[in-house]
Amino acid sequence: MKSQISRALRRHILLLLLLPPICPAVSELVHYSVPEEMATGSIVGDFAKDLGLDARELKNRNLHILSEGKKQYFTINAENGKLYVNDRMDREGICGESTNCVINFEAVVENPLNVFHINVAVHDINDNAPHFLKSSINFEIIESTSVGTRFHLEKAEDPDIGTNALQNYELSPNQYFILEVREGEEGNKYAELVLQKPLDREREPTLHLELLALDGGEPRKTGTAQIWVNVTDANDNAPVFTQEVYKVSLKENTPVGFSLFQVAASDSDEGSNAYVTYSFSNIAGRAYQKFRLDPLSGITTVKEVLDFEETDKYSMTVEAKDGGGLVAHCKVEIKVLDENDNAPEVVIASLFSPVPEDSSPGTVVALISVKDRDSGENGKCDCHLQSNFPFKIVSTSNNYYKLLTEGALDREKTPHYNLTITATDKGTPPLSTHKTISLQISDINDNSPAFEESSYNLFVPENNPSGASLYTVRAADPDLDHNSRITYSILTSNIEDLPLSSYVSINSETGTIYAQRSFDYEQLREFRIQVKAQDGGSPPLSSNVTVWVFVVDQNDNSPRILYPSKGADGSSLFEMVPNSAESGYLVTKVVAVDADSGHNAWLSFRLLQATEPALFSIGSHTGEIRMSRVFLEKDAVRHKLVILIKDNGTPSLSATVMVNLVFAENFQEALPEMSNQSSDLDHQSELQFYLVLALALISFLFLLTVTFATVIKVRQSKGPKLLQCFDPNSLSKTHVIFPPNYEEGTLSYSYQLCMPSEPRENQVSFQKSNPQVTENLICNESSQLENVDSNCAIFNSEMTVGEKVRLVFGNYIIPTYQYGKQLLVFIVCNPVGPMY
Repeated sequence: MKSQISRALRRHILLLLLLPPICPAVSELVHYSVPEEMATGSIVGDFAKDLGLDARELKNRNLHILSEGKKQYFTINAENGKLYVNDRMDREGICGESTNCVINFEAVVENPLNVFHINVAVHDINDNAPHFLKSSINFEIIESTSVGTRFHLEKAEDPDIGTNALQNYELSPNQYFILEVREGEEGNKYAELVLQKPLDREREPTLHLELLALDGGEPRKTGTAQIWVNVTDANDNAPVFTQEVYKVSLKENTPVGFSLFQVAASDSDEGSNAYVTYSFSNIAGRAYQKFRLDPLSGITTVKEVLDFEETDKYSMTVEAKDGGGLVAHCKVEIKVLDENDNAPEVVIASLFSPVPEDSSPGTVVALISVKDRDSGENGKCDCHLQSNFPFKIVSTSNNYYKLLTEGALDREKTPHYNLTITATDKGTPPLSTHKTISLQISDINDNSPAFEESSYNLFVPENNPSGASLYTVRAADPDLDHNSRITYSILTSNIEDLPLSSYVSINSETGTIYAQRSFDYEQLREFRIQVKAQDGGSPPLSSNVTVWVFVVDQNDNSPRILYPSKGADGSSLFEMVPNSAESGYLVTKVVAVDADSGHNAWLSFRLLQATEPALFSIGSHTGEIRMSRVFLEKDAVRHKLVILIKDNGTPSLSATVMVNLVFAENFQEALPEMSNQSSDLDHQSELQFYLVLALALISFLFLLTVTFATVIKVRQSKGPKLLQCFDPNSLSKTHVIFPPNYEEGTLSYSYQLCMPSEPRENQVSFQKSNPQVTENLICNESSQLENVDSNCAIFNSEMTVGEKVRLVFGNYIIPTYQYGKQLLVFIVCNPVGPMY
């Protein structure tokens, strides 16, 4: 057996390039020969070595056998590339009676894609002994049968082929029969008994023979059948068939129970010897399962469904036997015609998914195998795609097709395809098979980020807080994963005086633009930045957008006076108005500007205060000061106007300006008035110093007064000599001291100390505030008020030593004390209006 296997393992390899040179997949044919019943795991051949494949690359090339739903008799080791037996191989079960038994299958290797067609010839070994369908053969032979009469014996079956098949028959030794072995048209051998000596029923009514069937294998195997011959009385006429051979053709889809043909045999005898019955005498097991013979009518019908792909023809022998035991035989040949009853089979041999969207046209996506079990035109197939997609199917060879890209792929438009492959045979009617492939398209970075707008205009109010969010720019990228991950940055700007980072910044992930400082409309009204959006692909793609930032004005600037301007010392200058000026005369014009813009810069003018309000008017929008009437002699020569300038913002801001006017015909007349004003200004400039001094003095005198009051109480009770220094004779002559006036803003304060020296008449002097002075002055019952002149009011009182006087001036209560004949008075004046 080992030598036989070693001889059968001799093989040769036939390499054929079956695909066009332009196709990336190469198809090759490899042939091996093995004996049947080879042990599982046995090596058939070194497949990788025979094809010149590098064994070190096999792990990465996915070498495998293409499974099409059939039984796999072989397997390939993907690591060493050797072909092994995977399952038991019974040549008789695989190929039946065919002399050439070849198992065809395909192996696929990837990167690059190659398809290898493998043919393994399975050689027969003598693993089957001949056997008879019936182990016992019975004959009834009339004793009058003449010498030389032949009796057909049932043939033995041996599934093996060649020398291992049935080679000969042998008959056990006897004196009545000899055995003749014949060969049929198909090369199969059968035996016939030949009578060589007349039978004598009275001597031997029953004969027992043994029939031996032998094959040609090593060692030879045999099968036996027992022959029993029953010798009967004479029946001199055997049945005769109307035909020696019956030939029938029928379609494989013939229904069960259909009548195929009828055999007929006649017998010239009478009675029971003429009664003929029919039976299969020499029929294969497969044919016996498919057909049924009526023993009385001789009609053969279909017992099971026929399949052309399983067996395309059947041969059998029908025996006609009369009542006397005589038989006749005829041969029946049944041919099965193919019908288009098998749809094509579509198998995806290899599928490359996902497919990069930048794949060039002609890229192999899948390898497809299409087969049809039918024969002839019924087994020829066409393969095509149903939908109009950028793919095509190209036939290669041996029922293989390639699925190729035909046009450009765009994952953003179509991320996946469901391709329906239709295989249709050429039968009538044609049969089709549909196979759907789900194909994913992988992403590449082929799309730049796109902003939502072509440019952005941002309006930011000035005085915004530093770090405030201005706006969020957004860009979209239709790619996937890191290819669509966008980062933002600021490229350039038209700001040159300071670094861009001191004005704005951007969040690299969200695209939010932040102000890095508070904007001032009066300094920077607009600026432009260039924002860049870049994806995370390799290489990265980017796009830019222009962002204009417009600073919106806010009312944050008060009006600024341009005219009248102030002098070098900060005082307001004088405007000279002729005495003869008529009503409507343009005295002067107040000129002011506002650094804001728009409504915030619209200015309005209003006369806030004037010496003679009815004498002048001002244009609310022009600022022009005009005469409302003519100048009268009773009017004051010098006038001071306070002008309010207010803008139109919300809330509005304002400024005031003082305008000094002098009515005179020439400069010489106006000069005295201007000089007085100058001295008043000098006087006011010193007011702060005197105010501080007066406050310190008043504080001291107040403490001194409290001390004096205490001492007076003591003297009245005890008459001490300690305070004789306060004798009234020590005081100087009567005089009144008037400290300077102090004016700040619109409020003026006067601090006056009046100390008369007359013993009986005390005077308190008050400087009048202009234009209004508090009128009520309350004192004790003995007090009286005298008007000395236009500027002073004299308070006289006769007081005794130690007498307390309360002086009420406006809202102020001023305590006064008299020691001896001297009156000490503290007066604080708080006028209602401003002092001029």
